[in-house]
Amino acid sequence: MQLKVSPISQQECSAEEWQARVDLAALYRLVALHGWDDLIYTHISARIPGPEHHFLINPYGMLFEEITASSLVKIDLDGNIVQETPYKVNPAGFVIHSAIHMAHASRHRVVMHTHTRAGMAVCALKEGLLPISMVATAFHGKLAYHDYEGPSLDLDERGRLLKNLGDNPAMMLRNHGLLTTGRTVPEAFLRLYRLERACQIQVDAAAAGTLNIMGDNLAGKSGADLDRFAESDTGQGDLEFAALIRKLDKVDTSWRH
Repeated sequence: MQLKVSPISQQECSAEEWQARVDLAALYRLVALHGWDDLIYTHISARIPGPEHHFLINPYGMLFEEITASSLVKIDLDGNIVQETPYKVNPAGFVIHSAIHMAHASRHRVVMHTHTRAGMAVCALKEGLLPISMVATAFHGKLAYHDYEGPSLDLDERGRLLKNLGDNPAMMLRNHGLLTTGRTVPEAFLRLYRLERACQIQVDAAAAGTLNIMGDNLAGKSGADLDRFAESDTGQGDLEFAALIRKLDKVDTSWRH
């Protein structure tokens, strides 16, 4: 008789790992709440505090609105599941996310990747993201591009992903989707929120008339001002994320378990 494997319990984790699980589960639910999910596809991953190069990723086959802290899968940089779980992971998610987690571990602790309609639309444009809105300027001089190579199943793409990302906290995967990173879950979320919103605005504005593109000096100043404002009192995204957690808990608290 085969014993049923259960999801990971809080008692099986360090306090730091469980908090990472709770934060990441909240992030999955918030992506679903904003309508940025794509059936059972795309991924968000987070590095677990500690000396091991382990990170958490979603179980393959679950909707983002179903993700809980205990259902997240712990894997290493070689894609091996390092703690017994009833769930599997998507190989494409492993290639993209492990590539980013391999570099600048303190800066890229959280990696988000989406296939949103507006995001994919702008990723399909040769011009990419244009400085036509306040939120777009947050990425002026800080946005990388990676050419499409297919659904990211080959490990040798990792080196090219890293090379193209460079020191940037966000990247447009051409003909594919958006990617942002962060030192924390709130920082990565705020970055994706801004990038997604910038893409939505660009698609809407381009459909409505002639784009009013800012010059480099103005776009650069605006982006620097946004960063300074976001980090003036707390960590970047902390206030916004706390407010969204309150909203999330009004809808459903099952993600905490």
